[in-house]
Amino acid sequence: MSKTSYRTRLRTAAFSLAVLALPLASSAKAEDINTSRLVSVGGDVTEIIYALGEEGRLIARDTTSMYPEAAMKLPDVGYMRALSPEGILAMNPTAIIAVEGSGPPEALTVLKGASVPFEVVPNAYTRDGIIAKIDKVGTLLGVPDKTKELEAKVGADLDAAIADAKKRPEGERKRVLFILSLQGGKVMASGTGTAADGIIALSGADNAVGNFPGYKPLTDEAIIEAKPDVILMMSRAGATTSNDDLLKQPALALTPAVQNKAVIRMDGLHLLGFGPRTASAVRELNAAIYGG
Repeated sequence: MSKTSYRTRLRTAAFSLAVLALPLASSAKAEDINTSRLVSVGGDVTEIIYALGEEGRLIARDTTSMYPEAAMKLPDVGYMRALSPEGILAMNPTAIIAVEGSGPPEALTVLKGASVPFEVVPNAYTRDGIIAKIDKVGTLLGVPDKTKELEAKVGADLDAAIADAKKRPEGERKRVLFILSLQGGKVMASGTGTAADGIIALSGADNAVGNFPGYKPLTDEAIIEAKPDVILMMSRAGATTSNDDLLKQPALALTPAVQNKAVIRMDGLHLLGFGPRTASAVRELNAAIYGG
């Protein structure tokens, strides 16, 4: 181990011990938490705060919080799954609000041990899960009227979009393969219990590989057997996988999706965020899969 690496680890350990020695964050009721200087972790959480009209409380956000555009002007405390306690606490927040799944665990341990309230927003990839997020964030911010109004608006929009997608007969539903990445010649795909699986279902389609949980690399045999009608991917600035890249994968090249050039790319936060704009994502994905 290099001297630099060793010193860095020592500083991190010392910081963690110092923070853990502070008084624990109180288990105060939501309405008693001071949210005047708020750090938001999770693009969906940040979107909800803006949708509630309470963005004036935000002093920083994480890297995934890219919508609305105004959020990009806030200081960035890092990627939600690779948080640095030092960077967040240096912002001097009165509260931290993070979506479930943020991390790493050791960073959360330090943050939860600090004298700053740390609140976790539950994350479920369903219609009701979105409403629960809004309720949690609105309750923490102490704006019940705005919360009820937003819940009603988002709920009605979701209900309409989902009902429209469900009109398609079961026998006409297309099989969608969500590819998270192509690295080292391996197709990293989405199984069940993921945001991709959730949005595919809401949009009136079937997950082509819905027989395993989470994300995992697929064998060539599994790809061919899946027979996806459509391939779905996130669009990434400067890192978009082209159709030619897909064709270079022998197994993918044999699928109906690639042969028919049925490849859909959508903004990742819009597609997988499960926030206030999800009804729009459902409509956009449904239209891209089936036309219209």
